[in-house]
Amino acid sequence: MSDGAPDHIRVRVPSKVNLFLAVRGMRDDGYHELVTVLQTVSIHDTISVHLDRSAASMHPSARRFMDVALSVDGLPSVPAGEENLVLLAARRLMREIGVGGDRGNGGATAPTTRMHLTKRIPVAAGMAGGSADAAGVLVALNHVWDVGMHRDDLRRIAAELGADVPFCVTGGTALATGIGTATAQVLTRGTCYWVVGITESPLETREVYRVFDEVGEPSGYEPDAVLQALRTGDPEALGASLHNDLEVAAVHLRPRLGEQLEAMRRAGAIGAIVSGSGPTVVALAPDATSSVAIAESVRGEFDRVEIALSPAGGPELSET
Repeated sequence: MSDGAPDHIRVRVPSKVNLFLAVRGMRDDGYHELVTVLQTVSIHDTISVHLDRSAASMHPSARRFMDVALSVDGLPSVPAGEENLVLLAARRLMREIGVGGDRGNGGATAPTTRMHLTKRIPVAAGMAGGSADAAGVLVALNHVWDVGMHRDDLRRIAAELGADVPFCVTGGTALATGIGTATAQVLTRGTCYWVVGITESPLETREVYRVFDEVGEPSGYEPDAVLQALRTGDPEALGASLHNDLEVAAVHLRPRLGEQLEAMRRAGAIGAIVSGSGPTVVALAPDATSSVAIAESVRGEFDRVEIALSPAGGPELSET
C-alpha cells in the first residue's frame, strides 16, 4: 500500500456467455465435471474503489485494522452485505496479504477501502455477474493496495470464490474443464454480434443442475467445432455449433425459454442458446446491422434486450 498507488480506481468487468457447455458426469466431490468454452461480452458492471489515505490511517501499525465497505446500485435484488462476492473477494485478498485481522477495532484511524458496485449484468442469469464482480475487485484492489500480484496469483485466489471467477480475472475466450476453474486461453478472430435476451426472474444454478440430473444426460459432444469457428472467425459455423447440455434443464424449469429461443431464430439469428444455467438467451447475429433488426423483433419476448459484442477482454482499469 505504497504512496505511489492511486487513491481512486474504476474497473469495468464484462459478463460472460458459454458458447459450448457439456456435462461429463458427477465428480466424487459432488460437483459436475464440465467442458465449456467461455467468452466475455460487452455487457458490464462497474466497481469504483476509494482508499482512505489519511496519514493516521496509513500508518503501518493501523493496517491490521483495515476494513472494506460496499455499496450497490443498479439492481435492487443485489445484496450489499457480507454474502456479496465483492466483499468475500476483498476479504480473501486481505487474508492473503496479511491485513485486516483486527478489523472493526481500529476506531477513526482504521484505513477503509470503499467500493461502489453499479450493476448491469443480470443476477443469476448464466452470465457470471457475481463472478465477474469478484474478479474485478481482486484486480482493482491489487492495484490500489499496490499488492503487485501477477494475474495467475489472482486466479489462484479466484478459484476459491467460484467456478467462473478465475476466467473472469483474465477474460477473453477460454476452454475450461473440471468444475470450470481450469482454463486455457483460446485464439479467436473477428467480432461476434450478440442479441442478449434477459429475463429478470432468475434461475438458481444449483436447481438447474439438480433438474439436469433428473431429466438430462451427458451428450458426449466435443467443443472442436466451436473452437475451429472461433479460430477462423466464421460466424455461420459458430452459430451452427453453439451447444449447452444444461439447456434441457433450464427449459424444463422455464418452458418459456423454448419459445424465446425459437423467436430469436425466426428473427434471423444464425444460432441461439441458453447461456450457462440460464435464463439468459444469447443469439448470434450475422453482422452489426442484423443484430439491431433481431433485437427490435424480439424485444417483446424479454424483460430487457441488449446488443453485445465479443470477445470483450478482461477487467479494465481506469484511474478516477
